[in-house]
Amino acid sequence: CDTHIPTIVHPSAPVFPPLFALADTAPVHGQDLLRAFVVGTEVECRIANAISPYHYARGWHITSTCGVFGAAAATASLRGLDEGVLASAFGSAGAQSCGLVETLGSSAKSISVGNAARNGMLSVFLAAQGFEGPAAPLEGPRGFLRVVCDTPDFSALEGSEPGWQLLANAYKPYPCGVVLNPVIDACLALAMRPEFGARPVAGIASIVLTGHPLLRQRTDRPGVTTGRQSQVSAQHAVGISLLRGRAGLEEFSDAAVGDASVRALGAKVTFEDDSGMTVDAARVHILYADGFALAEGVEFARGSLDRPLSDAELEQKLRDLCAYSGASIQTQPLIDALWSIDQAPDVAAVMALASPAG
Repeated sequence: CDTHIPTIVHPSAPVFPPLFALADTAPVHGQDLLRAFVVGTEVECRIANAISPYHYARGWHITSTCGVFGAAAATASLRGLDEGVLASAFGSAGAQSCGLVETLGSSAKSISVGNAARNGMLSVFLAAQGFEGPAAPLEGPRGFLRVVCDTPDFSALEGSEPGWQLLANAYKPYPCGVVLNPVIDACLALAMRPEFGARPVAGIASIVLTGHPLLRQRTDRPGVTTGRQSQVSAQHAVGISLLRGRAGLEEFSDAAVGDASVRALGAKVTFEDDSGMTVDAARVHILYADGFALAEGVEFARGSLDRPLSDAELEQKLRDLCAYSGASIQTQPLIDALWSIDQAPDVAAVMALASPAG
């Protein structure tokens, strides 16, 4: 999963699906698909910039709410439609924009992200047939920006500044909420220390996580009962990372959540907010009952813009995902095709490689 670091939007999830769906109906060259993806991503992320951080802090799931506009812009771009059609499409997209942070850790979150992709594309189809929208769907007195944010920054929508938002997009190394990345990095480093291995885990009295307030707000979730819930639980992430020394797909499964030792260790986690820290940073302090202490700080999480994943790591992530899913996909041909997708005369052939029947 990719993440637009300034806003915590996951740009690809709502933007790529309509593009690949359209590519199944008529041949689409790879360059055209990528161009449309960039357009959709820029629109999605700039709208997110205009309402951040207030929008997400209020409880709106920003990938869903802004993603519908990105999906609409990408669809319109791929179909070569003019700005008048897109403006009308934005009216319908705004009327269907929804998603709540309260749904994180549940299947309901996936509904709003999926709807963003579908509704953005539907809005363009309707607008192309004359389905009209308001004159100012974003910036109007009761338009999207003013309704979902008390003080929107309209300048974030204008001109070439602050630069290409796609360049502020990064990739997660772990299958969980992005704010947990530095915590997991720190815990994995601690798990490798000889001092940690030499002491019984039962002797740990407390584990203090220090990070941006968003860390506590989004991941203080003790006693989770499903793998989905564990993806946004610091208690689970800490317990599983320290005990297993890994943080892969299996570590955020239903089976992993049922591990009593993980639950017991996670119950010792507490939080300290530090508004001066970024979401890419965290400190983990382990205090033992006998007074011994271990600590690890991470300034830039793995997968952040300052420590991006390598191409080889991204390739391995795809292999791991395919293997975990049980799908009989030949990953190397798919990887090769993705790296050269800009040269593909028909991207539907690339997507066929991602199907078990491909």
